Amino acid sequence: MSDAAASPAPKLLIVDDSRVSRMMIRAFFAKRQPGWTLLEAQTGDEALAQVAAERPDFVTLDVNMPGINGFEAAEKILALNAATRICMLTANVQESSRELARRLEVRFVSKPVTDSSLEQVSQIFLA
Repeated sequence: MSDAAASPAPKLLIVDDSRVSRMMIRAFFAKRQPGWTLLEAQTGDEALAQVAAERPDFVTLDVNMPGINGFEAAEKILALNAATRICMLTANVQESSRELARRLEVRFVSKPVTDSSLEQVSQIFLA
């Protein structure tokens, strides 16, 4: 008899217009969190559709993307589900970007996408 009370697998939505970045993030989390469901989006608009359909627990979010930027997407994602943990993973490291991330109460990790930067993201999500 299966345990109906078992929690569903955590879901991570990877949002980045760079296919290479998405592949690297996916590979990192697939190796370290094999039970997680990994989803991808190339744009903020795609991310919003995924959030509405899938309700991910965690989101990695680039800032500079076609269409709405990562900060606009973060604000809308949190409006859809305030419990979503978002980590901005971006090369946009200006102080104004860091301040906006603080105001939105999302964490900020600088690119490039490396094992080291992704380890920081993982620690933020699992804290």
